[in-house]
Amino acid sequence: MTRASWRTRIGFILAAVGSAVGIGNVWRFPWLTAENGGAAFLLLYLLFVVLVGVPGLLGEFVIGRRARSDPIGAFAKLGGRNWRPMGGIALLASVVVLSFYSVVGGWVLRYLLGSATGAYFDAPQQFFAAIDYGLGAVAFHVLFLLLTAAVVYAGVDRGIELATTIMVPGILVLLVGLAAWASSLPNVAGGYSFYLSVDWGYLRANFVDVAAAAAGQALFTLSVGAGVMLTYASYLDEDRSLAADGTIIAGLNTLVGLLAGLVIFPVLFSLGVPPGQGGPGALFISLAGAFADLPYSRVIGVTFFGVVTLAALSSAISLFEVPVAYLVDEWDVPRPWATAGVGSLFLITGSVAALSPSLFTLLADTVANLALTVGLLGFLLFDGWVLGRVALAEYESGAGRLARALGRPWLYAIAVVLPVFLAFTGLSSVTTTLGVSVPAVGLLVGAILVVGVAIAVLRRPESVF
Repeated sequence: MTRASWRTRIGFILAAVGSAVGIGNVWRFPWLTAENGGAAFLLLYLLFVVLVGVPGLLGEFVIGRRARSDPIGAFAKLGGRNWRPMGGIALLASVVVLSFYSVVGGWVLRYLLGSATGAYFDAPQQFFAAIDYGLGAVAFHVLFLLLTAAVVYAGVDRGIELATTIMVPGILVLLVGLAAWASSLPNVAGGYSFYLSVDWGYLRANFVDVAAAAAGQALFTLSVGAGVMLTYASYLDEDRSLAADGTIIAGLNTLVGLLAGLVIFPVLFSLGVPPGQGGPGALFISLAGAFADLPYSRVIGVTFFGVVTLAALSSAISLFEVPVAYLVDEWDVPRPWATAGVGSLFLITGSVAALSPSLFTLLADTVANLALTVGLLGFLLFDGWVLGRVALAEYESGAGRLARALGRPWLYAIAVVLPVFLAFTGLSSVTTTLGVSVPAVGLLVGAILVVGVAIAVLRRPESVF
């Protein structure tokens, strides 16, 4: 079976940006920013995107392009059959994320419709409470899933590449327009201050919790750790600069997140709506409620939730493609049948999440962060200590002079520094979930021990050191 590939470089970049952008930027990012001190969270998030997200993104790219296969097949080809479970973790992470993601996608479709009719303007809290979970949520989750499956069914070039080439520029244009409009509202200074002015006292007092949330969001928003970028890179040609493409992708993704904040927080503060209330439903309750008090409320609502719909679909498409690629690559299942089978799986898992608020919250917060962290940790240890110089050669293939100069520092960083950081954030997430208080020094020591043992077990002759 001839393997699919991207038609153009811009098609790959926009598809990857579409995966990264998602509603992680316009739903999850504002929610976590509001709950973690505003600009304090934003500062750490930007640092983690540059220092963790981009190197991790390149780590996935290297494995995917080198193997030209799905996550499970890639690890088996490059590391042997014993590494197949690592690919399985990535596959599982994509299933976990899309299982709750499609429920949120259903909420977005409901609000897009509600914006046109004005259904939620009078009572936003009650409207969200009526549609967030239950059979209605299941129905719109199914509709969102069908839209996603239709694009994946059409294939890599005629479906994913074509759709995201239209969606991503549309998202950027609409967000720029909304941000400009939001800046013209009265009393927006408080919103800009909350979003852009760091409260250093808050950051010092809550550093570990804010850092864990920011690191998880950096991984979530760049779609690293779930095998998405690995899968997309497996459709690449050899003459692309992975470093250049990865930097562009991360930059555009971060720009979308920043623009979303420049829309949401000025609007909330302009109308006296406090941020940080409502948890996962904050965007739909606070912001949607604010729209009701604005001129041309229906036009604004349709425009905003139109952006969110495009973002949600572009990211869901990439998550859906990971298990489809596995069935196509490993089992020679025709894409139409693979799409139907994977769609049936998500139909079940998403429906369960739509019926259980506690399960949804667990998946959307703790499990997603932990799965992506563990997934990326495994990718980077594999790059540094199993592939080693082979990973560096793949990174340098098609790279320019500057990217080549940064190649060896990148390899050292993903082999040692970033694994320790990821282990630290993973342990922090676990202890927080369990309600156990562990000092930062203790978490750091534990992270170093975990990574040290992993290196001792994994190290091969061709490894980085």
